[in-house]
Amino acid sequence: MKFFLIAGEPSGDNLGGPLMAGLKTLDPEAAFLGVGGPSMGAEGLESLFPMEELSVMGLVEVLPKYRQLKARIRQTAKAVAEARPDALITIDSPDFCLRVAREAREMMPDLRTIHYVAPSVWAWRSGRAAKMAQVIDHVLAILPFEPPYMQAAGMSCDFVGHPIAAEPVGTADEGIAFREAHDIAADAPLILCLPGSRRGEVARLGPRFDEALMQLRDRLPEIRVVIPTVRGVSGLVRDMAKRWPTAPIVVETPEDKRAAFAAANLALAASGTVSLDLAANDVPMVIGYDVAPLSRMIIGLMLKTDTVTLVNLVSETRTVPEFLGRKCQPGAMFKALHELIENPAARAAQHEAMALTMERLGRGGEAPGLRAARSVMAALSSARQPR
Repeated sequence: MKFFLIAGEPSGDNLGGPLMAGLKTLDPEAAFLGVGGPSMGAEGLESLFPMEELSVMGLVEVLPKYRQLKARIRQTAKAVAEARPDALITIDSPDFCLRVAREAREMMPDLRTIHYVAPSVWAWRSGRAAKMAQVIDHVLAILPFEPPYMQAAGMSCDFVGHPIAAEPVGTADEGIAFREAHDIAADAPLILCLPGSRRGEVARLGPRFDEALMQLRDRLPEIRVVIPTVRGVSGLVRDMAKRWPTAPIVVETPEDKRAAFAAANLALAASGTVSLDLAANDVPMVIGYDVAPLSRMIIGLMLKTDTVTLVNLVSETRTVPEFLGRKCQPGAMFKALHELIENPAARAAQHEAMALTMERLGRGGEAPGLRAARSVMAALSSARQPR
């Protein structure tokens, strides 16, 4: 079979590579065309153009590149129609991918379309599902509660597992070695500070997280803090750390991050998928997040759920304390952190919720890439059946 795949950013590429590997397992003769990055390239995809050109798809960043992106949409849609694949598989990046699907379908009305990663309509902007259903036949969801939302909009949908469920986690030995390498006592509380991976997040959340942890240090002088970060914001993070009498440990490499997660007792983290990284490593957490005042007001009006923390949502509990918007204040987050340290029952409730979350996301089951491939094949087989 022939598949045309499109990923517009690294997270999509990381989903696309295992999906392609799964499709090759089910169909050794599978052929691939499209747009992707190194993970998809390792499975045999020659990208139509560099995927990095699409990473500017944002509210502000897109304006200077609008004409170029429109040209790439037309070019990609034309390539889909010319290739006449058995399916077009778009992966996340809906701003680009769904526009390609729409234009490609205008040229090839019988094109089968599959989208990987459901939009978070359970949280806000529920109209996105109905809009997507105009050009998408089948959805591969990575959260177990998403299929009913997609099906209600008129698309078929399977939960195929979350990639976090298949990622390696740090071992106990790695955690011990990390503590020894940084002269951290085995019984010293080790706190992860995760203020985000974007400069705006670190600038907004960093000082609040810093103050919360300083208050915790005043109460518990023996605590040590580790800040896992990424290259783009490491300078901001290191500047933030200079206030500390005992400087936090800043780690950037994947190996050091994995070891730090294995060594940690607790985390103060920005809202987002990092809560699943923490759950995968069984690290209890407190979540904080805020945005600019105007965005806060708009999101507040549109938000449809009482929690945005994925561990709370997937486990159907509310064990992870979260402080959002105006509630994202140092004093409140300090109290929640101190409560987790002092209250074994609160930690136990989180450990139970995190284990349930990872079970529901597919840990211990079939790899998400192969599971997604089976869903693709089943959807295409069903489409060929007479009505």
